Amino acid sequence: MAKLGFVGLGVMGSRMVKRLLDAGHEVTGYNRTKSKAEWLLEAGMKWAGTPRAVAETSEITFSMVTNTEALRYVTEGSDGLLAGINAGSIYVDMSTVSPAFSRELAKQVAAKGAAMLDAPVSGSVITLEEGKLSIMVGGDPAVFEKVKPILLNIGPKATYVGENGLAVTMKIATNLSLAVQMLAFSEGVLLAEKSGIKRETAVEVLTNSVIASPMVRYRGPFVLGMPEEAWFDCYMMQKDMTLALELGRQLNVPLPTTAATNEFLTAARGMGLEKQDFAIMFEVLAQMSGVKQ
Repeated sequence: MAKLGFVGLGVMGSRMVKRLLDAGHEVTGYNRTKSKAEWLLEAGMKWAGTPRAVAETSEITFSMVTNTEALRYVTEGSDGLLAGINAGSIYVDMSTVSPAFSRELAKQVAAKGAAMLDAPVSGSVITLEEGKLSIMVGGDPAVFEKVKPILLNIGPKATYVGENGLAVTMKIATNLSLAVQMLAFSEGVLLAEKSGIKRETAVEVLTNSVIASPMVRYRGPFVLGMPEEAWFDCYMMQKDMTLALELGRQLNVPLPTTAATNEFLTAARGMGLEKQDFAIMFEVLAQMSGVKQ
């Protein structure tokens, strides 16, 4: 098996590494806060002190970070991935970032004699842990075929989308719908509740109805009780919504529901709820409706 590296061991990245370790891969990892990776070290992951050190020791290096700025931080500079990447190696970024930056990064990787894929995922912590994560991939199709067996250790579905930058574009187009669906679901629950239907009953009916997408089925119950650890917090979701709105302006595609939903995320942050899962938009709408939590 190829020697793997992984930079960014947050909620999603760490669990991806665990799946790779469970599949028998040798993985060297780096995270800005080492303490968060202790459980992976106990599971057999090796440690590197910098992103550069990860790339230097890996044939295929993965990264999963929060945003474009974080990706710039781990790739640039004397300790960055680009400084350590070897000719003939492969770099796979699984972050949701600016497509323009992702394409520029791919050019810099190519200049080093290596190849880059953008491979963001569709799903959450629970879908990842259940082995149901879907991965979309952009870049050279031949490179994708080399990496595909490893990607399938992370999730059962890996779809080639097109050239560099198009997979992360597809991810943005996917994610905007998550928040829009959650807001619409919240509207339905509150309309039923203020009419006299118990909230629990409304949630049960809606999550078993024709509107119950996978996202609604696993996140809809959050209106009855939020998780202790956010699966995808307001800040992260608003980052993706902002990327979508920027693309919409560039491509002359109106995104009215995205824009409206984004304002509820802003409201949630204004209420000090930015660390909560984005399903907390329900509470924002509930307060506007005069419904007590």
